[in-house]
Amino acid sequence: MCSTDCVLLLSSVKDFLGQMFCTLGEIIGSTGSRLERTLSGIPGKKCGSIIFTAEELSNCRDIATMQLCANKLDKKDFFGKSDPFLVFYRSNEDGTFTICHKTEVIKNNLNPVWQPFTIPVRALCNGDYDRTVKVDVYDWDRDGSHDFIGEFTTSYRELSRGQSQFNVYEVLNHKKKGKKKKYVNSGTVTLLSFKVDSECTFVDFIRGGTQLNFTVAIDFTASNGNPSQPTSLHYMSPYQMNAYAMALKAVGEIIQDYDSDKLFPAYGFGAKLPPDGKISHAFPLVSI
Repeated sequence: MCSTDCVLLLSSVKDFLGQMFCTLGEIIGSTGSRLERTLSGIPGKKCGSIIFTAEELSNCRDIATMQLCANKLDKKDFFGKSDPFLVFYRSNEDGTFTICHKTEVIKNNLNPVWQPFTIPVRALCNGDYDRTVKVDVYDWDRDGSHDFIGEFTTSYRELSRGQSQFNVYEVLNHKKKGKKKKYVNSGTVTLLSFKVDSECTFVDFIRGGTQLNFTVAIDFTASNGNPSQPTSLHYMSPYQMNAYAMALKAVGEIIQDYDSDKLFPAYGFGAKLPPDGKISHAFPLVSI
């Protein structure tokens, strides 16, 4: 949800054309995320109107699901085979890399098949489909000193091709390659499957017709303390709002733009109501 203020000033080279104020929430919360408002700002003159529409960038909410396997990885354990796992890194604009995913460890296997995993596209490549994705292959050790088997690089665009000859990667250990003339690789990693789904967001639900209704219930039990004392949550200070009022304002100012009927029922519970003084645990505040 968003309560960011939007201020629009329209002007040509010489002439001021008009202005309007709204929140981003008002635009998104309007029917079809379409808001029409009248421009103002020039006394005695009609400035026309303006129409806003809101749209969410799709690549910010895509989720990729992929599965990989490896073949003929290097043996790292003296008494057994390797326990391989993959570490994915997203490249940053400054040339550094950030870990964005680790697979599970496959014990004692040089030809592992990892479980499918899901990762947000923004976490994998920050929305840049051609950004380098580096993948390290390690042999797991109990003490945490995992042995490096090798690495390869790819990109979201390459992965999105799915299972093909283009998505079979040589795992290379450059230190080992520099020492052995006959070194070819430390195994291969193959992409078995790749698919992309779009995650439904709050905006999707609003645009799809979801209606929200904001209802409030306030605690009037004795646990709040004496309302005449500053320590009470119901204390009405002449200088600042109490805790209940601040919470209602903070949440309500955002929710109001998405409320379907713009009516906000408010109830109380735990108070003795006139005329008989009986305790009620559900009463509209207008009846007090």
